Amino acid sequence: MKKVLSIVMVAAFATAFVACGPSAEEKAKMEERAKQVADSIAAAISASMNEVPVETAPVDSTAATTETTAPAH
Repeated sequence: MKKVLSIVMVAAFATAFVACGPSAEEKAKMEERAKQVADSIAAAISASMNEVPVETAPVDSTAATTETTAPAH
């Protein structure tokens, strides 16, 4: 009977500890961290959108095509 009672008591303490959840201070820290992450992501996106694209080489219309001609003899 003592084992059963001790198991029930341990289960009750564990349930009470888990059910309480985070404190107001912990919630505030989590919200602040989430805001920092969101701001960091927004800054990275903004920076990537403001980057100057690298200029591509102009297309040469006289460049070799997929068709090849045999050399004249």
